Order: sequence, then C-alpha cells, then structure tokens
Amino acid sequence: MLEKTYNYSILDTKNIEKLVDDDNLQLNHMILPKGERLPEHYSNSNVYMIIVRGNMSLELDQQGVHKYHAGQIIAIPYHAKMNVVNSDDEILEFFVVKSSNPAKYERE
Repeated sequence: MLEKTYNYSILDTKNIEKLVDDDNLQLNHMILPKGERLPEHYSNSNVYMIIVRGNMSLELDQQGVHKYHAGQIIAIPYHAKMNVVNSDDEILEFFVVKSSNPAKYERE
C-alpha cells in the first residue's frame, strides 16, 4: 500500500489527539464539550482550524471574541495569541492543521 491511514476518535467527551506529525505538517483533532477550553497560547505555526461540529468562540491577540461554526475553516497566522473555548451547549469538534510542522520553526 502506498497510502497510510489515520484514525481519530468519535466521542462526546473532551479529547485532544495528535493524528499526524511528519515533515510536512501536524494534524490534531479536538473535541470540547460546553465550558471546555484550550490553554491560552501562541500559534507555533500557520494554523488552519476546520470546524466539523458545534461553535467555536475564538479570541486572537486583542481583537475580541469571534464565533465560528461547523463548515468554516479559520486561518491563523504564526505567533498569534489564541484563546479557544466552547461556550455553547453543542459539542465543539475541530481539526487543527499546522503547516509547516512547528518543528520547522523551532529549527530556525
């Protein structure tokens, strides 16, 4: 087989998992029930968040909280301050694509 397959969890509980971590990119899958959040952090690569379920409340740098919903992809530049929270009743599920892999930035 030339291809490689990756599996991700199908849950309704909080879950953060790294699916792919190679030279090209890093791909994470996250599930956040109501009230759950990611720790405040700075993006360590160019980040693309693909929302597949629920609504995301996202604050970048000092621009205030914006809401995004399933079916949207959010592009976030390198080294942006991020606050991600699920403030809605519906479960938030999304994929995070980091390109280039953050390890590239650490080597520079």
